[in-house]
Amino acid sequence: MEQLIQQIVNGISLGSIYALIALGYTMVYGIVKLINFAHGDVFMVGAFIGFYSISYFHLGIFPALIISMAACAVFGMLIERIAYKPLRNATRIAALITAIGVSLFIEYGTIYLRGAQPQAYPNVVPLHDLKIFGVVISGQSIMILAVSIILMVLLQFIVHRTKIGKAMRAVSHDMDAAKLMGINVNNTISATFAIGSALAGAAGVIFGMYYTTIDPLMGIIPGLKAFVAAVLGGIGIIPGAMVGGLLLGVIESFVSAAGFSLWRDGVAFVVLILILLLRPAGLFGKNVKEKV
Repeated sequence: MEQLIQQIVNGISLGSIYALIALGYTMVYGIVKLINFAHGDVFMVGAFIGFYSISYFHLGIFPALIISMAACAVFGMLIERIAYKPLRNATRIAALITAIGVSLFIEYGTIYLRGAQPQAYPNVVPLHDLKIFGVVISGQSIMILAVSIILMVLLQFIVHRTKIGKAMRAVSHDMDAAKLMGINVNNTISATFAIGSALAGAAGVIFGMYYTTIDPLMGIIPGLKAFVAAVLGGIGIIPGAMVGGLLLGVIESFVSAAGFSLWRDGVAFVVLILILLLRPAGLFGKNVKEKV
């Protein structure tokens, strides 16, 4: 029982990182029906901004987290305005190919600027472990989970209690009707990219703390897993992305605990195949007929 609880705690810590990244995927898809495969690389940029803030400017973890979120929010808006806005009325495949191109540009642009070598993340939060009923919970896991919950609650508040959140929900429901109601759709889409990218930036800093090593290609696998988490929960549905991320983290943790750690990346894509075969709309989604 202690081992079971331990693996659930580990899985929730990892899953909270996936959930933060998945929220960006699901928000953008809900608004413009675009799978932004460059989102994982925004997560990587956030990790490096946090690293340089801590290492070179000697900031604490929370100021570095805020700076990373702010920088990634601006970066996400720039990506949307430069790469995606001109393709607003283009086919989905054109936007998808552009997203892959933007992803590669960010990855290899980062390698060109700083090199491909991995970087050790500084440990600036010497937290003590907590032992409850024989289960050891690291202080780092507690902090990761606390930051993730705060950001998810803040996102729910923004979406359901603010003017921009209401505009986002209106555009997601019907973009043309939102325009007729006087909503600035372009600004709303940019705000969606900004919020999603800020969450990815926070996930990047948390990931660096959790795994202690970052590199320019680190966004590929977590980005794809976060996409799986978004599909698992129901892409376009914010609570679904949260639950999907946490569930995927717990599944990975159990796979590693069972002695199949080499399969922990592969199991995410097995989950993707199963969810597409058995419940394509995801756990929180509804099957909707679409005219073709």
